[in-house]
Amino acid sequence: MSLRLLTPGYYQLIVLVFLLSACVNSDSRERAALLAKKTGLNGRDLQTTTFKIRSWQRISDLTQPVRVYIEGDGFAWVSRTQPSDDPTPRQPTGLMLAAADPSANVLYLARPCQFIGPPLPSGCSATWWTDNRFSERVVQSMNEALSQALPSGMQIELTGYSGGGAIATLLAGRRHDVRSLRTVAGNLDVDYVNNIHGVSTMPGALSALGVAAQLSNLPQIHFTGSEDTTVPPEVARRFQQAAGERCVQVEDIRGMAHGSDWAAIWPSLLRQQPVCH
Repeated sequence: MSLRLLTPGYYQLIVLVFLLSACVNSDSRERAALLAKKTGLNGRDLQTTTFKIRSWQRISDLTQPVRVYIEGDGFAWVSRTQPSDDPTPRQPTGLMLAAADPSANVLYLARPCQFIGPPLPSGCSATWWTDNRFSERVVQSMNEALSQALPSGMQIELTGYSGGGAIATLLAGRRHDVRSLRTVAGNLDVDYVNNIHGVSTMPGALSALGVAAQLSNLPQIHFTGSEDTTVPPEVARRFQQAAGERCVQVEDIRGMAHGSDWAAIWPSLLRQQPVCH
């Protein structure tokens, strides 16, 4: 099956339409489905042991690897102390990155309980998008969903945004089919980031930093924003120090903040290939 590749300008247009529509349409699920449809991504819900995981994918060349995108934490908190009742992201940067990727094979995975319902399943309590969002049960569910979605024998290139960067890194640490890793504003050191913001620790959280040494031979690029105060650039540099610099690149993108329009520049960033030196 052939795939019509769209120009970067087209991707920027659909991202702009997505952002502007947020002002007039409060249904994040409908807007995400529209964005996925415009870029040839087909939706599917994946039932894991604990959660149902929403996915969108486009697989058109079984001889090529699959670029896998993991969404960020989404709309986890209404305020500093009040969790939201639905973690579906209002601006799904992970999905927007996937939509901007011209690769033949693209798979997007939402985080648990995002884009599910309404109503949300009974197992979707706020703990899974707050204190336990990086717990073993969540990571295992994401791993199950990834295995379900992948055609047999295909290699994967993992990409994660924000908290999805942590999940992507943790998945890389427990799989044998990962050939590269990219993160965008990735939370690669949960305890350090929590300490920066003066919030309580998450005892059940698995930290990407804990698998850094294990991934020292995996080609990877961690993109950070020079203006990011949510997950500042030093987070990626701490991960690089723990993993070693032979295969780990950190690229500081000038002028970008945590919630900036990363999708608009993503096709150009994808030209940088993760390599080991």
